[in-house]
Amino acid sequence: MSENEYLAVVNAGAGSARAEAVAAVVGELGRAGDVELRRTGGLDDLREALLGADGRRVVVLGGDGSLHAALQLLWTAGATRDVGPLGIVPLGTGNDLARSLRLPLDPVAAARVVTTGRPRGLELLVDSRERITVNTVHVGIGASATAKAQRLKPALKAGAYPVGAVWAGLSAGKGFRLRVEVDGEVLASGRDPVLMVGIGIGGTIGGGAPLVPGADPHDGVADVVVSTSTGPLARLGFAAGLRRGVHVERQDVATATGKVVEVRALSGDFRLNSDGEVSDPQTAERFEMHADVWQAVCP
Repeated sequence: MSENEYLAVVNAGAGSARAEAVAAVVGELGRAGDVELRRTGGLDDLREALLGADGRRVVVLGGDGSLHAALQLLWTAGATRDVGPLGIVPLGTGNDLARSLRLPLDPVAAARVVTTGRPRGLELLVDSRERITVNTVHVGIGASATAKAQRLKPALKAGAYPVGAVWAGLSAGKGFRLRVEVDGEVLASGRDPVLMVGIGIGGTIGGGAPLVPGADPHDGVADVVVSTSTGPLARLGFAAGLRRGVHVERQDVATATGKVVEVRALSGDFRLNSDGEVSDPQTAERFEMHADVWQAVCP
């Protein structure tokens, strides 16, 4: 692999608003070596770019969703290691994995890390359907908050998630009857309704809300947070605590770490929010941590 040949990949639908940033990133990469910019129009385009890099360092320009799409394709192809260390230039709204990796949020500064940083091994969370998570997956209020945050994003941008969480918390019904086990140990029995289950590789969601404070994307274990803050005042308290990362100190919040996390609905169903993508309803899921299965260039 050549460390001074770069294939910069960006979603063609990213819009003209980011054109200046993309051009600046390409210019910065060009200072260090040869660079090709590939604008992908869909998953087939993206797959072709990733698997056809021919030894060049792949640089993903985008947010958590773009990185999720790239790594899902690589995982499915069994090529997360073959493609080599990925460069990451955060151009999304939240950029939460970039925050956990301590990457600069300024695109040009992040591009400089791509050319001067060092590869570090990273983990992936994989569910029973081989769907991957690169940052966080959450169940319950999180899925509702994401949908509502999309409506708030134009006005509030990175602050949309905490506000969306409050909004969703006031209208989330009586919670979810979920049983949660971490490495076979029961974290939530389902006796008390659950407001939210968070499983984190990275520590934040929604542009900096610290759902799983202390999560380390290099340590090989998932950090799990379960909230039973289902009363009206408890929901508001949980949402307020989430903004400051002190929600894990509440008596109605349980935490654990482990390699296998199982979530099962004792009644009804739930949706998964994985890196901002919300799934169809389901009744059970098993998540397994896979350590050191891909690499990113970090400071």
